[in-house]
Amino acid sequence: MATKSLHKRNSDLANSNRQLDILSNGIFKNGELPTFKSKLAETNLAPIKAKKIEILQINVGYMCNQVCEHCHVDAGPDRQEIMTRETMQQCLNVIENSGAHTLDLTGGAPEMNPHFRWFVEEASKAGIKDFIVRSNLTIIKANKKYYDLPEFFKKHNVHVVSSMPHWTRGKTDKQRGNGVFDSSIEALKMLNAVGYGMPESPLKLDLVYNPSGAFLPGNQAALEKDFKKALKEDFNIQFHNLFAITNLPISRFLDYLIASENYEDYMYSLVEAFNPSAVANVMCTNTLSVSWDGYLYDCDFNQMLELPVNSKAKHISEFNQDLLEGRNIVISQHCYGCTAGAGSSCQGSVT
Repeated sequence: MATKSLHKRNSDLANSNRQLDILSNGIFKNGELPTFKSKLAETNLAPIKAKKIEILQINVGYMCNQVCEHCHVDAGPDRQEIMTRETMQQCLNVIENSGAHTLDLTGGAPEMNPHFRWFVEEASKAGIKDFIVRSNLTIIKANKKYYDLPEFFKKHNVHVVSSMPHWTRGKTDKQRGNGVFDSSIEALKMLNAVGYGMPESPLKLDLVYNPSGAFLPGNQAALEKDFKKALKEDFNIQFHNLFAITNLPISRFLDYLIASENYEDYMYSLVEAFNPSAVANVMCTNTLSVSWDGYLYDCDFNQMLELPVNSKAKHISEFNQDLLEGRNIVISQHCYGCTAGAGSSCQGSVT
C-alpha cells in the first residue's frame, strides 16, 4: 500500500485537524451554528448513505502551474505529491471491475503528472462512458510539451472540464494570477480549433465557475447564458455547459475567509441557504474519491480534511464494492457548502 512519509503525513494531519477545529468550534458572535449532522436529523435526512459507485474521481497529484487563492487542494508548483504508476494501475484494475461509468481525473494540474498520458491511454481502453479531465486551461500554454494536449484529448475522446472564473480579464486574473485570462482564452481557442465545445461536436468542453469572493454562485443557467454570450461575442469561443460550484470553507478559501473577516458571515449564509432537496443528489452518494497516494474518501473535500471513508476498505488496493456501497458518508460543517441553494457538486448544481 502506498504511504506518505511520516513527516508529510503529520504535517497534513496537523493542518487538517486545525481546519476541522475551526469548522467545528468556530466562535460566532450571533450564536453557535447548528451542526450539519443536527440539520440532517432535523429534516429526517440522516444519515447520508453511499449508493452504487458511478464515478471514480482520481486526484493524480497536487502539482500545478498556478496558485489560485480559492484552491481547495492547496495546489502549486512546489507540491511534490504525485500518484505513482503502481497506484494508477490499482485504479485501472478497479475501473475495469467496478462498473463505474465515469472516470474523473483531477489535480493540481493532472497533466503535470509524468504518467498522465500513459494513464489516459490505458484508461481509455476500459470503455468508460464519460472520461473527464479537469484542466486549468493555462497548462496547455504553459510549455511546448503541453501544446498538443487538445489533439491528445481528442484522440482519446476525453471530456474536458476547464476552470474559468469569469469572462473578464480583471476578475479572472484577480482570482488566479496575472496573465491567466489571456492564456485561458488562447487555450480555449486551441480546443475549439480541434472541435471541442462546438454545438454539434461530441467533443465535450465544459467550463467551471467559482465565485471570486465570500458569496454563493448565482443561478447556473443564467451564468451559462452570460458566459456564452460574452465569450462568443468577444473571442468567438464556444463551449457546451457551465458548472457553477460553491466554494467550500476549507484549505486556502477557509484561510481567506478568516483573514478577510468573512468566515462567520459566509458560514451563516451557507446554513441559511441549506436546501433539503439538494441532499439526495450530493456527489458523495455516487462518487468515490481517490487521493494521489491511493487512499479513499467520500469526496475530494474530505480528502483535504483527511476524513477517510467509513469502511474497512480505505485504500484503492483494498477496494471492495460490497463494503463501500451503502456506507455512511463522513460529514462535517463544510458539507453545508454542497447543500446550499441549488446544491453544488463537481458537475455543478444538483437540483
